[in-house]
Amino acid sequence: MKKVMVGLCIVLAAAAAFAQKQSAENVEQQPKPQVEKATWPVWVAFNSTRDIDVIGFRMTLPYGSCESVTGFDVGFFGRCRYFEGFQLNILRNDVSDILAGVQVGIYNSSGRADLVGVQVGLWNEAHSIRGVQVGLINVADAVTGVQLGIINRSEALYGFQGGIVNVIRESEMPFCPILNVGFDTFTEL
Repeated sequence: MKKVMVGLCIVLAAAAAFAQKQSAENVEQQPKPQVEKATWPVWVAFNSTRDIDVIGFRMTLPYGSCESVTGFDVGFFGRCRYFEGFQLNILRNDVSDILAGVQVGIYNSSGRADLVGVQVGLWNEAHSIRGVQVGLINVADAVTGVQLGIINRSEALYGFQGGIVNVIRESEMPFCPILNVGFDTFTEL
């Protein structure tokens, strides 16, 4: 069990490092609106503060919403537009645009996790993801990577799905229990 946990930590650390490198390369491609930076490296959010970027640690008690978070996001319900780092909110993690990092919670959602995304929870969903979804239900439009869960659904997939119900809608074999493999090359959905 210890070896599995150590291996998982190493994989997550490598994914976060790769995501940070990819994120730095794509900064010029993604223009961000001008917003105010948080003045402290620790931000405790009690409500929605849409015009702020948090760099460091954000604690959401019970709910927090902002423009961007780089670092750690911990609490009950966290929402932002851009996220880079580790997001651990018990009830929901919501990134509306770009996710580069890890989401752990009951319900995880992201717009585009194309830089490298890992979602671990009961329900995971993404418009597009390059990485891993592990949960009871995994839903995505475009997947480059792995979906592991009871129910896995994607429109297009380059990788594999492992679970009881595996659906790749744009595949020659759209349904296959236990293991479904897709090698669809796709453009942005």
